[in-house]
Amino acid sequence: MRKQLIGIAANEIQDSGTTLHHMPIAYTPLGYVKAVQKAGGLAMLLPISQPEDAKDYVSQIDKLVLAGGQNVSTKFYGQTLETEMDHSYLARDEFELALIDEALKQEKPIFAVCRGMQLINVALGGNLLQKIESDHIMHMQTPVPKEIPTHEIETKEKSTLRLIYGQRTHVNSFHYQAVDQVAAPFTATAWSPDGIVEGIEAKKHRILGVQWHPDFAYEVLAQEMQTFDYVVNQL
Repeated sequence: MRKQLIGIAANEIQDSGTTLHHMPIAYTPLGYVKAVQKAGGLAMLLPISQPEDAKDYVSQIDKLVLAGGQNVSTKFYGQTLETEMDHSYLARDEFELALIDEALKQEKPIFAVCRGMQLINVALGGNLLQKIESDHIMHMQTPVPKEIPTHEIETKEKSTLRLIYGQRTHVNSFHYQAVDQVAAPFTATAWSPDGIVEGIEAKKHRILGVQWHPDFAYEVLAQEMQTFDYVVNQL
């Protein structure tokens, strides 16, 4: 049987540091690639490109992965910037929104992680909470190591996340922003104890989104590898 080809939307950094001679590079965290491979799939990086190229990229893959990274630009959900600095990257937003549009048109499943979940929620009509205010949940866990779960989530009954994670589990957390109004095609299927949406699903479109990072912990937490197994082989 042919292996599933998983397209992972890549990020960019303009200065890669002294080791790489300060070159601009296209990249994705290696966890996505290795976890897809471990689950039996083939990984293909999709570099930030012109939006009109999205159709050709999506036509070559079986499933799309939207990774973590920068904030989503407020221009795409009609809000005024509430933070001191704009940490968005317009070229990435525009290209990944085009990838989402094409994946929906071509009926390709989508797995969206952290920023990816936020972006796909915006793409389908939802909005974001620009500043999380929580007295008892650490949503940005740095400097706690990336693979260590730091807060609990509860999943929705009969959801995909309930099947993978059970009713309650603990996950890692690396985000300053979050889904606020959930877009109409989605159902919220996981929450942290302070009410932040941690998972969304749209079974009609075969979309799964998580706010935490399975790519950071797939080697040490069985539940996170099970997520990649589901994405590659069942989503």
